[in-house]
Amino acid sequence: MTFKRIAACAAAATSLWLGTAPVALSHTDLIVTNFGGTAARAQMLALIMPWEAETGKTVEMEEYGGGIDEIRRQVMSANVKWDVIDFDPPDLIRACEEGLFEKINPNLIENVEDFIPGAIHECGIGNVVWATVYAYNAETFDETTPTSIGDFFDLDAFPGKRGLWKTPRVALEWALMADGVAAEDIYTVLATPEGQDRAFAKLETIKSQIVWWSNGSQPAALLESGEVAMSAAWNGRLYQPMQDGVPIEIVWDGQLWEIDFFGIPKGSRRLEAALEFIKYATSEERMTEWSKLIPYGPSRASAAAQVDKNIAPLLPTSEANTQNALRINSQWWAENINAIQPRFNAFIEENEAAEERGSRF
Repeated sequence: MTFKRIAACAAAATSLWLGTAPVALSHTDLIVTNFGGTAARAQMLALIMPWEAETGKTVEMEEYGGGIDEIRRQVMSANVKWDVIDFDPPDLIRACEEGLFEKINPNLIENVEDFIPGAIHECGIGNVVWATVYAYNAETFDETTPTSIGDFFDLDAFPGKRGLWKTPRVALEWALMADGVAAEDIYTVLATPEGQDRAFAKLETIKSQIVWWSNGSQPAALLESGEVAMSAAWNGRLYQPMQDGVPIEIVWDGQLWEIDFFGIPKGSRRLEAALEFIKYATSEERMTEWSKLIPYGPSRASAAAQVDKNIAPLLPTSEANTQNALRINSQWWAENINAIQPRFNAFIEENEAAEERGSRF
């Protein structure tokens, strides 16, 4: 429940206790949930505010940190509050398999053939292509700067702390890429016990220098402060700090890209409005406007062709940025995350315990 709704409920309860007329609760036609930050701002300006202006409906935006636990709680309690959710594919796949999402008829969307492969799912419609990249603070290094995914793991040539997303996804793929596994073979290798051992062994080589982050706004702050020399980051979250003059440089080698999706939790009480919004938000015009505000690639080919020339070089889908890129295999992660997560959690705990011991001396 948002603060606005809590305050309204409190006011209504007080008026009843005093015997005065009840205070009307604010009316909302739709609640859209996303990951916050600059991506939320872009959605607000390019999608939500124009939709409100065209339809006369009102939208509330809420933020969440990913995962499906909260969705499961809402659906299982028959108290679904969120209507449209911006989802990572592994979460969308797991939620869909559990029956936590409404099925979306692709006929809802105009020119469905215009979408890039993989952007249409039975429980969601793809909106943008985003990537996890790594970046460095340009003031940290002199003449020689990192250029490859291997450099992220080279503490001798490029000393300093490394920021990493607190999830096995990306960390294990990068570890294998840095250890010489070709991008197209990553998931074949990672599917074996030996391959997982190899990935964790490579991570072990930088274990003492890892700073873990879990919020998309953290990498830019870590780089700006100099707390880390390099950091994994969602590419769109680096755009505004770079525009503001923070000396951040992106390394595209080894970028791991994926499509974000809009989905609707099962039992949404505003299903018609949710479907209407998704149709609107994934139109060619809205995707084109969205890409002007944050450098994520549109999932429609027609919108991608209209991307501003100043933004295009910063997109994961730009040809120059895809030379050693890998699409995250979200189906693989949906099927294997539960088996890998405990080992990864243990790795993090060992890392944090060692850091704690070191801080005492």
